[in-house]
Amino acid sequence: MSSSPIMKPEADEQAFATLTPDVLLDAVESTGVSCSGQILALNSYENRVYQVGLEEGPPLVAKFYRPNRWSDKAILEEHQFTIDLMEQEIPVIAPIVDSDGNTLLHYDSCRFSLYPSRGGRAPELDDPGHLVQLGRFIARIHLLGATASFEHRPGIDRETFVDQPSNYLLQHGFVPSHLEMAYETLVSDLNDRIASCYANAGALKIIRLHGDCHPGNILWRDEGPQIVDFDDCRMGPAIQDLWMFLSGDRSYMTERLADLLEGYCQFYDFNPLELHLVEALRTMRIIHYAGWLARRWYDPAFPMAFPWFDTTAFWEEHILTLREQVAKMDEPPLVW
Repeated sequence: MSSSPIMKPEADEQAFATLTPDVLLDAVESTGVSCSGQILALNSYENRVYQVGLEEGPPLVAKFYRPNRWSDKAILEEHQFTIDLMEQEIPVIAPIVDSDGNTLLHYDSCRFSLYPSRGGRAPELDDPGHLVQLGRFIARIHLLGATASFEHRPGIDRETFVDQPSNYLLQHGFVPSHLEMAYETLVSDLNDRIASCYANAGALKIIRLHGDCHPGNILWRDEGPQIVDFDDCRMGPAIQDLWMFLSGDRSYMTERLADLLEGYCQFYDFNPLELHLVEALRTMRIIHYAGWLARRWYDPAFPMAFPWFDTTAFWEEHILTLREQVAKMDEPPLVW
């Protein structure tokens, strides 16, 4: 495959894709601070995130939101969730509240928020102590998350994570023509198995979640973890915030799961039937990720950062990975 279609972006999305240093510095200075001119782009593609140096004091992190993704109300729900978590002394990084009580700021056509800058390293997933501590903090997030529901943010479901992305990929010609039938048939088979996994899990308790809780969103410091980037927080089952720390062979995942849940169950009950969802949710994420890349292909940052997405080799490997997920969902769930 050599020419994936590039969808024409809306005018505000085009401006976002070409956000200039002058605009972002002007936006940050509109809040009353003086920038030093030092800018460091941080690892984010969905939004634009920068560490910005100040003339006085430590640097800030400025997060500019992609247009047409989340409504203002949905963003404010995320902000309030993290503020509530921080007030419970859970180690998350919440946005800075300005003198008028605002966390979502506007400059020209930009929506942005400011955060304190925090450093850290990746967690050591082979260290049982790290996993036990992570389990404790994720459970505390869920304890608060279960006290209310999001009103403006979606849930984790097959429509959003399987049907919509797979249909988009097929309808817009991202899947090579000679693989379209194999992909379409495979997604249908996967959908059936995902439905079966959900049926086996029974009646699920749906709570507010981090939603994208993977090792890259954990900053480990001497005092423990900082859990960052709640941009994908959603309603869903608790296992969504745990399964991304589980990979490798069955024995290895079982050991890691035991460590996570040792800490988790100190603060929140875990329903073991949710283990039926581990491979189903992994499959949904794989399909959703490909769809996400396709929907963002108009953004110049994406072809530059993910050139392999535009190759036949990627789609052959993608289909092979999904076929392996068929077999994994046919296996018994992990045991705890």
